[in-house]
Amino acid sequence: MKNRITELFKIEYPIIQAGMVWNSGWKLASAVSNAGGLGLIGAGSMYPDVLREHIQKCKNATNKPFGVNVPMLYPNVEEILKIIVEEGVKIVFTSAGNPKTWTPYLKENGITVVHVVSSVKFALKSEQAGVDAVVAEGFEAGGHNGREETTTFTLIPMVKEKLTIPLIAAGGIATGKGMLAAMVLGADGVQIGSRFVACEESSAHINFKEKVITAEDGDTHLTLKELAPVRLIKNKFYTELQELYQQNADIEQLKNKLGKGRAKLGMFEGDLENGELEIGQIAGLIHAIKPAAEIVREIVSDFNKAKKEFC
Repeated sequence: MKNRITELFKIEYPIIQAGMVWNSGWKLASAVSNAGGLGLIGAGSMYPDVLREHIQKCKNATNKPFGVNVPMLYPNVEEILKIIVEEGVKIVFTSAGNPKTWTPYLKENGITVVHVVSSVKFALKSEQAGVDAVVAEGFEAGGHNGREETTTFTLIPMVKEKLTIPLIAAGGIATGKGMLAAMVLGADGVQIGSRFVACEESSAHINFKEKVITAEDGDTHLTLKELAPVRLIKNKFYTELQELYQQNADIEQLKNKLGKGRAKLGMFEGDLENGELEIGQIAGLIHAIKPAAEIVREIVSDFNKAKKEFC
């Protein structure tokens, strides 16, 4: 399955596991890479020393390419990127910030850089900043999301029309058929998050994994646009947020309600009532917790079967 993405990352399949906070440690990243995709360690939930440990363990667990996802809004981003360079990581996905800030530094150190965007405007800015590829993520995606509410299958062809560098589709993709559809619309590969949350190697709490596989359509919603838009499974915390909105709460009241560590509480510690449960709309198609390698095999098999049937 050779194309621009497999050649860029030196991988077998154009399948990238998203760098999801509290879900994507070294076990998941190495498992996906060993299966032929590209695994990403999610640095967003890690202190610098913890990230270094995960990188070292990932290097010991796989001889295949893997990368690190870095949300640039965190205060210790400079230290995180320094560790990435010191540890010889060759692929970095950046998000939640201006790609111009760190792309030159990463490129100078021989690192392949990919930036995550939710609009054509920022895809073009990323290309101008010198990144090697772009992830265009639609409104269906879990976790932090774009404010524009542009769906993946609308966003991908619009970005493709303007971009010359490789394009990766994200948001609402968990199957081979979804992967094929994204590639027909112009994507060179796919980034998959939610499906890998509910796998054996994910560092998510078992309570959260089981919540994901029982979720149905309509069980998630994008909220907190005033702060940083995030798609959540509806629970007690979500309901309390909606009550604040009905009371015309201001930004400070929303910040106070969110507090600190809400995502860790839900996804990593398993508090299904009071935590943030970040997952995509595609959760309604996820019905079992499986090993990451089996998930990759199923996606590839489903892709090949659909390609023969429809193309």
